[in-house]
Amino acid sequence: MAMKFVVCVNKEGLGDLSGEDVTIGHVYEAIGDPDQHGMIRIIDQSGEDYLYPANCFEAVTLSDSAEHRLHDALARMSA
Repeated sequence: MAMKFVVCVNKEGLGDLSGEDVTIGHVYEAIGDPDQHGMIRIIDQSGEDYLYPANCFEAVTLSDSAEHRLHDALARMSA
């Protein structure tokens, strides 16, 4: 299964969600595609996965090697 990564480009519209666990310019691993409500599940800086408005993120295209290396690095950071 291919990994997906997104970069935070906007924190407006987070509403009741805490903006403390996402930072503009940071890359996050996404779990699946945005749902029918325009929400995307990402692993945020807390190391847990939460739903965020998809319009706060843009997809990032990486090589397979870079995807695996980034996935491993993010997993180590949240451990």
